[in-house]
Amino acid sequence: MPSPLFADHSADRSPEPDTVEALITQARRLRGGLDAVRRESSVDTGLAVDPQLRWQRALCDLAVHHLDDLGGHLDQLREGLPTEDTEDAAAADLADLPAAPPEPAPHERGALLRRVGSAEWNLLTDEVTWSDELFAMFGRSPSDGPLTLDELPSLILDEDQEGLATMVTDCLVDGRPIDGEFRIVRPDANLRTVHMVGEPVLDADGSTACMWAVLRDVSELRRTQAVVRESVDSLQRERHMAQTEHRMAVELQESVLPQWRDAPSLPQGGPVALDFAGRYFPSGTSALIGGDWYDALQLPDGKTLLSVGDLTGHGVTATSGMAMVLGALRGMAVAGQQPGPLMGFLNHLLDTTAQPALGSAVCCRFDPDSRRLDWAQAGHPAPLLFRGGTGRALDPPEGVLLGATAGATYTQHSEPLEPGDLLVLHTDGLVPRRNHAVDAHEDAERLLALAPRFAAARSAQDSVRIVVEEFGSTEREDDACVLIARIGD
Repeated sequence: MPSPLFADHSADRSPEPDTVEALITQARRLRGGLDAVRRESSVDTGLAVDPQLRWQRALCDLAVHHLDDLGGHLDQLREGLPTEDTEDAAAADLADLPAAPPEPAPHERGALLRRVGSAEWNLLTDEVTWSDELFAMFGRSPSDGPLTLDELPSLILDEDQEGLATMVTDCLVDGRPIDGEFRIVRPDANLRTVHMVGEPVLDADGSTACMWAVLRDVSELRRTQAVVRESVDSLQRERHMAQTEHRMAVELQESVLPQWRDAPSLPQGGPVALDFAGRYFPSGTSALIGGDWYDALQLPDGKTLLSVGDLTGHGVTATSGMAMVLGALRGMAVAGQQPGPLMGFLNHLLDTTAQPALGSAVCCRFDPDSRRLDWAQAGHPAPLLFRGGTGRALDPPEGVLLGATAGATYTQHSEPLEPGDLLVLHTDGLVPRRNHAVDAHEDAERLLALAPRFAAARSAQDSVRIVVEEFGSTEREDDACVLIARIGD
């Protein structure tokens, strides 16, 4: 507020009343709309676990502070300079503004006026003038009198005293305006943050005659801004952690799953070779990698191991668990274990591991001499056999999910294969599951419908391309994979 000692300063023209009223109406409409947004995200910032929710609520609270202050300032502009009875009339002036729970202070102009005060320090007469609001802000009784510039640091936090001294010195000595913040410790031990804006008032010879300032209690505003900053930092940390986990999961998956560049065939040097190809289909809705796998391995006895599976979960935990299960499966198959007993050992592994998990799998052992396929499954879709332009699902042996029941027994079936047969192993999730009512066999039905196209394919690689054309662009909710083997002549 300009010093009354120097009233010869030119004053700006008062704004038109209609313009101010229109601005007040717009501010109140914005305040009402903001309250609607706050109600939609009414989460306590101190209890919300999700940092994004805390960030949203904190931004809403920050906007509330600014709009409430704007409304109060516009009302002050409409009423003109405050008089002695302004405080009595202020409580009802903004009563129609929407409430903003759970803010502890009422959003009325009276509350705003208690957060804004003025002061003037006259260097010629040593007279100090404080507004009533400033006494309330500093927790000081008017009967105790205002503080001089020398006494003011007694209420300032130690680490802020140097900054305040610099501002005051620059104003009194160099004639610079004041614009800065400091923290005060009131007599009731309440810590408040105060923003001070002011300027020197010069006498006729250019010397500083007095210093005036407007001080505003911005404690709640700064606390809300701190919540916004902390929430943004938390979101950035979570985003960085998610990106790091995704990268680690992808690298782990790529190091485990076969990366076939050419069309491989197994066993090498045998009477009948399997031409095979595989493909991993990432989720279209999740950035995290799942625990799906496919694998083909030539065994020491000349037979070929084929397997697909799916471990529950996503991210590094799922991919590391998948790597453990696939490594154990390969090791036991190389040691000569048949598919049925092998599934039992995998079940024991998942049931007793430090981080229990559930999984499903199909394990096949192909004998090129007899063209016989021995296989077992654990709660997994059965392999699909395509012959002569038609396809069917193999009759599954008994087997529950891996890790579901201790001591579970898994049986195995044998299936004779013929030259030109196509064997398709897959995990679920190829078809999007938009609701829980979708038939779990829809993946198999869609694959079986591709039988005529498979019959025209010349290799397993061509068959995989057909599957990619059918399912590759689907926005699936989970990842999936497919392994196709074609029986040679």
